[in-house]
Amino acid sequence: MKPIPPSESLIEYPSDFPIKVMGPTHTEFAPTIVLVVQKHDQDFHEGKMEVRPSAKGNYTGLTCVVRAISREQLDALYSELSAHPMVKIVM
Repeated sequence: MKPIPPSESLIEYPSDFPIKVMGPTHTEFAPTIVLVVQKHDQDFHEGKMEVRPSAKGNYTGLTCVVRAISREQLDALYSELSAHPMVKIVM
C-alpha cells in the first residue's frame, strides 16, 4: 500500500480513534477482542470499550477507542481483527 503523506491524512496522530467490531454473541467475545486490541495499544482496557447487543441478542457490537499513533498501527489492528474467527465485521 502506498503511504499517505501526513498532509493528506484525515486522521491526526496521535488521537483517540473508535473502531467498531461485531461478532456472534459469546461470553468470550469482548475479553478476546480486548486482548487483540491490547497487542496494538498497550494502554487499552475494558473501560475504553462500549458493548451493545443486537436487537435479538444474536450479535454483539463493540466500540473500542484506541490511541492511534500511526496508520501502520491502525492497519495492523484492522487486519488482525478482520482475520479473527470470532469477528464478522470491523469498521
